[in-house]
Amino acid sequence: MTLKHTPLDALHRELGARMVPFAGYDMPVQYPEGIIREHQHTRSAASLFDVSHMGQLIVRGEGAVQVLESLIPADIAGLGRHRQTYALLTNERGGVRDDLIVTRWAENSFFLVVNAACKDDDIAHLRRHLAGCELEVLEGQALLALQGPAAREVLAQLCPDVATLPFLHGLEAELDGVSVYITCSGYTGEDGFELSLPAAAAERLARRLLAVPGVAPAGLGARDSLRLEAGLCLYGHELNADIDPVQAGVLWAVSKVRRPGGERAGGFPGAEIIFARIQNRPALCRVGLAVEGKRPVREGQVVLGPDGNAVGSVCSGGFGPTVGAPIAMAYVPRDLAEPGTALAVDVRGKPQAVTVARLPFVPQRYFRG
Repeated sequence: MTLKHTPLDALHRELGARMVPFAGYDMPVQYPEGIIREHQHTRSAASLFDVSHMGQLIVRGEGAVQVLESLIPADIAGLGRHRQTYALLTNERGGVRDDLIVTRWAENSFFLVVNAACKDDDIAHLRRHLAGCELEVLEGQALLALQGPAAREVLAQLCPDVATLPFLHGLEAELDGVSVYITCSGYTGEDGFELSLPAAAAERLARRLLAVPGVAPAGLGARDSLRLEAGLCLYGHELNADIDPVQAGVLWAVSKVRRPGGERAGGFPGAEIIFARIQNRPALCRVGLAVEGKRPVREGQVVLGPDGNAVGSVCSGGFGPTVGAPIAMAYVPRDLAEPGTALAVDVRGKPQAVTVARLPFVPQRYFRG
């Protein structure tokens, strides 16, 4: 398969990135400093990530709110202009087709950022249900993420308005004569921003940001370890077509007005199944695992109960540089989900001791104004 390239491909190679196939793209997994150093730098200063492989879409039209609420259990109607929300595309079984971010640009215009691995299916799904609305795929846009406690100070040098921009808010800006849409969002658990801009201008802006003292490039490896410490779901791991929002611990993505008794309850795929799960609670739930020793546990490995029998599986695992130890997330029975519960993971036929831990492993530090 021929891999696609983001607008920053040449820059990644110039900076010495190790490139790997990811979701159909050739992407930087790390730079010469290494994943741990990139992770630590993001926690202490500011890192620039290329996330241009993500899908960027616009849904617009008179019925845009109704169309989106027929597919997504979020309060789209109540979303203010330049406000955004984490959202789920659900299926008829109550599972998740994809998770995404929805931003209201105007009364009947919404900006969607979807996962790279799901974007073709998401586009086809949306087009089947548009009912008179227009779907525009922003093929010529790049997406950069500036993340870390210094990100706000850095970006405010170019756009002073971001100095007070709260989490899950956006604004339109002009940087060096280029139109950029900036949101206070990200996938690291740190304060930071995502910048959507024309692909032709992406390298110039990336170089300008990287020239600021304290800003360094970071790749997919650090992005994954950061989101794991922050307890954030990754589609295809913690979320998939057979995992519902209640089981995944993201019921907050089903807005109260869309739940039983709400003003616009239901009306999205799998609503009744999800409502039944709210009432009865699923047998399995997502938990954090603190791993004893130095050997990480990995996705797909079997979780063992106190009696040594299989009770669940690991959905994400790796070393947590901030925690200083291996960590993981897994699905286990609800009666074994209490923090402090001693379990084990089958690692190549040997039980590795783990303890159920509260999520997130590292406190999220979003700027809420």
